[in-house]
Amino acid sequence: MKQLWFAMSLVAGSLFISVNASASPASGALLQQMNLASQSLTYELSFVSINKQGVESLRYRHARLENRPLAQLLQMDGPRREVVQRGNEISYFEPGLEPFTLNGDYIVDSLPSLIYSDVKRLASYYDFISVGRTRIADRLCEVIRVVARDGTRYSYIVWMDIGTKLPMRVDLLDRDGETLEQFRVVSFTVNKEVANSMQMLAKANLPPLLSVPAAEKSKFNWTPAWLPQGFREISSGRRPLPTTSIPIESRLYSDGLFSFSVNVNRATAVSADQMLRTGRRTVSTSVRNGVEITIVGELPPQTAKRIADGIKFGAGQ
Repeated sequence: MKQLWFAMSLVAGSLFISVNASASPASGALLQQMNLASQSLTYELSFVSINKQGVESLRYRHARLENRPLAQLLQMDGPRREVVQRGNEISYFEPGLEPFTLNGDYIVDSLPSLIYSDVKRLASYYDFISVGRTRIADRLCEVIRVVARDGTRYSYIVWMDIGTKLPMRVDLLDRDGETLEQFRVVSFTVNKEVANSMQMLAKANLPPLLSVPAAEKSKFNWTPAWLPQGFREISSGRRPLPTTSIPIESRLYSDGLFSFSVNVNRATAVSADQMLRTGRRTVSTSVRNGVEITIVGELPPQTAKRIADGIKFGAGQ
């Protein structure tokens, strides 16, 4: 019991130290090295993904063949779920569903988005704070916190292998410091044998590319009066709500690490204010003057509500 309390004291102490530590350009450079290693090395990771819904055991393989990324994410327990990337096409194989392929730059399922983020862009509104070194998966790791300066979103703690620069553990924390998600490597290997084992994927027939209907482009009569620092509009469009003919107007925003959408439609008889958070994802709905405003995305509930409250409508709305 004394050993447990001693370990807990060390963890708490490291968190307090990190709060008082200053942001370091060197920490940002280390994160850039992690991103480069994750997208250029040939390796295999066995890891667990832990969130409020439970624990998953997965295996991720990555290589570059003919200067194109080739990757596979495989669920190790239960029904076989597999995601395969070849170049800029990502194919999904799910039990009970027809396989399909989408365009994409990398596999996002169960892998922390921080691994693929543009660190130089994030440096304008995030602090990268060195916490020290510790061991994960029997590897000595650099520990770095990634914290938004305006305090309006979640934060990360990253444990990066000193030798390979690959991520060994990544925790997503809410604004109170509670862990929402954890990516934790159990074992890994970096060698050419991984590429040899993936040759079959390079030649496999993948399902056809799924055609996603384009949203109707139009000018909206509303706009957010406030957004967290660094968020930019990525896309917008108008589509009918599922199972109804009511059109919904949407704007998608991202800061390069987190994303959310603002959705506006005519209120119905069942529309009501509500707030729901499941892990990193928040759904905030508010009704104002016959209009339903819904914020969906990777935001704390307080931030989602502030965005919704700041929606400004033009004349004629």
